[in-house]
Amino acid sequence: MSTEPQHPDRTRTRKPLVWAAIVLLVAVLAVVGVVVGTNVYSSNENAKASAAPSVAASRAPSSLDTADLSGDWTVGGDSEAGYRVHEVLNGSDVTVTGRTDSVTGSATVQGTAITAATITVQVADVATDSPQRDSYFRDSALDVSAFPRATFTLTEPIADAVPSGSGTTTVEGTGELTLHGVTKTVRAQLQVGLDGDGVAVSGSVPITFSDFGVQAPDLGFVKVDDAGAVEFLVHATPAS
Repeated sequence: MSTEPQHPDRTRTRKPLVWAAIVLLVAVLAVVGVVVGTNVYSSNENAKASAAPSVAASRAPSSLDTADLSGDWTVGGDSEAGYRVHEVLNGSDVTVTGRTDSVTGSATVQGTAITAATITVQVADVATDSPQRDSYFRDSALDVSAFPRATFTLTEPIADAVPSGSGTTTVEGTGELTLHGVTKTVRAQLQVGLDGDGVAVSGSVPITFSDFGVQAPDLGFVKVDDAGAVEFLVHATPAS
C-alpha cells in the first residue's frame, strides 16, 4: 500500500508565512484605527486658537449717564464664552479654543461696585474649528445632554469695579462655577470697561477638568491636558 509523500520542510515554511501575514494584518488595522480615530476626533488641520478675550480689543465710547450706574443689568448681545486647553495631537502641540455666543445673565451695580452677577453658558453650543472634536467634547467629555449649561455666580461684591470714561479696571472676582453638574469656588481675573450702551467684562477662570468630573481625552493619538481655562467676554446693559 502506497501513501502520499510528506513534505515536512514545506509545512515548516508555511507556518512562519501565516504568522507574518497575521502580524501584518494587525499592524494595518492599528494604523487604520489611528487614522479613523484622528478623523473622528479632529480635523486634519491644527486648531485655530482664538485670542484671549479682552475689553480693550474693541471699545465704543460710552453712551450712558455715568453719574449713577446703580441698578439691575442684563447680560446678552455681543457676549461670548468658551474654553482654552492644550493638547498633543499626533505628536504636535495644539492650543484649542471653543467659543459660543449663547450667553445670558444678569448683574447688579451699586455705585461703581458689582454686587451680584450670574452668567449662564449653553455648553452644547461651544464650537472649535472641528465639528468632530466638538462632537467628542459634547457627547463623551461633557455629556451635555445631562449637563447642558455652565454657570458662574458671583459670591462676593467687587468694589470699585466699574471705571469712568474710557478707563479699564482690573479686579478679581470670587464666585461659584458649575460645570458638568459639579460646583466649585473659583477666582477670576476680570477687566471691566464702559462700552457703548453698557459695560464690557472679560475674564479667565483657570480650572482642572477632573475637579468637575470631566475626563480629559487620552486616546493615544491625542492627549488633552487636565488643566485649562474658561474664558468670557460679556456685555451688560441696564435692564429696562
